Amino acid sequence: MPKRILQGTVTSDKNEQTVTVLVERRYTHPMMKKTVRASKKYRAHDAKNEFKVGDVVRIQECAPISKTKRWEVVTA
Repeated sequence: MPKRILQGTVTSDKNEQTVTVLVERRYTHPMMKKTVRASKKYRAHDAKNEFKVGDVVRIQECAPISKTKRWEVVTA
């Protein structure tokens, strides 16, 4: 099964080797037919601490690194 890749914005880089990425998705509401924006935060592994707040990054699923980290940053 291929690994999922998501794109989002870095919202926090305060932890060592970890960034928090806000991923937003848009979908049409089934009944109201209105476009809805839903967002979710993921914690991703950033080995070199190279990404800062505001950067747009792509994250990929990986094996669990810690209790909350199951994603790793692929590219900016």
